[in-house]
Amino acid sequence: MTKRDLVVRISEETGLIQQDVYTVIQKTLDYIVEGLTKGETIEFRNFGVFEVRTRKQRIGRNPNKPVQVVTIPERKVVKFKPGKIMKQLITDQPQAPTSGDASSAD
Repeated sequence: MTKRDLVVRISEETGLIQQDVYTVIQKTLDYIVEGLTKGETIEFRNFGVFEVRTRKQRIGRNPNKPVQVVTIPERKVVKFKPGKIMKQLITDQPQAPTSGDASSAD
């Protein structure tokens, strides 16, 4: 689902003008990014939590030259932890078999 899909769907369900819906969604995303930039934790009850964490410096290897050791610097990353209700909704959904699943070949 894209932002555009979300705007159209909300507009159709609420009867609001698409431009107004787009403005609200964009402002919401802007404020989430602004909060994360300030190091704040963004929490939506029953949905999840966004937070900024610092990944420690680590040693990696160049995939093209595995003997070459590369130092990967410390950096900040955004982590998302789903809320309890979201987790339940996602895990209670039946999974469609993948094409590589052995149980689907009867």
